[in-house]
Amino acid sequence: MGVSKQLRIQRTLIYIFYGILTILSIIPFWIVIANATRSAEQIKQGPSLIPGDNLIYNWNVLVEKGFDVFNGITNSFIIAAGSTILSLYFSSLAAYALVAYNFKGKKIAYAIILGLIMIPTQVSLVGFYQFMSQLGLLNSFIPLIIPAIASPATVFFMKQYLETIYHPDLPDSARIDGAGEWKIFHRIILPQMKPALATMGIFSFVTQWNNFLMPLILLNDESMYTLPMLVQLLKTDVYRTEFGSMYLGISLTIIPLLLIYMFLSRYIIGGVTAGSIKQ
Repeated sequence: MGVSKQLRIQRTLIYIFYGILTILSIIPFWIVIANATRSAEQIKQGPSLIPGDNLIYNWNVLVEKGFDVFNGITNSFIIAAGSTILSLYFSSLAAYALVAYNFKGKKIAYAIILGLIMIPTQVSLVGFYQFMSQLGLLNSFIPLIIPAIASPATVFFMKQYLETIYHPDLPDSARIDGAGEWKIFHRIILPQMKPALATMGIFSFVTQWNNFLMPLILLNDESMYTLPMLVQLLKTDVYRTEFGSMYLGISLTIIPLLLIYMFLSRYIIGGVTAGSIKQ
């Protein structure tokens, strides 16, 4: 009885601790959303968790400054979703090849992938811009989406995960039944990788959604601007800084990310035991 009571106390303390951490992580987001409904004068008085009644005015300011939120969301979603899908699919394919097959140069190929992770994106920025200019792909979404096919960090993560769940008996059984390699990958391997796909999907989508530097360099047409690029249009006036409209613009860039996380997080939790093999 004493041990059972002690376990309940420990469990309660753990719940309280994680509850506090949850609240602390939510407060900054809530302050940003609350400030989006407050006036500049109210914001200057200090942070508050209570929303204001200045939302419509802040929205009108956004519209006057050329903040086309619906067009920005569309552009950001096209880039983020397209690059995320390509990154996850081809990285999973590469990871499966590195884990399931033995071929000449396998270790060298994996070493090159690890080496590419260590190279900062900024190093190749000028060369990439010049290359896209020569191809006539400036002011286009193509150079922001297609290069996601080669994502070394995602390949590394997928390979590490696949090594923990991969069992050669499953593909061998499928081959005996007449399944081809592509069918094995799509029907057997990919479903087992749902937790890894959801995890890297969140990271990849958030990274591409918040990407500011590369679109800023490649895109010149304001109708193709992403949400982070539109936020930088909210320049301050000489005599008045509309902090409320700025917070509203930032909030509009955060809300889609929260929705994506809420949608994908259930696959991380629910798919932990997916693909387990009964001995």
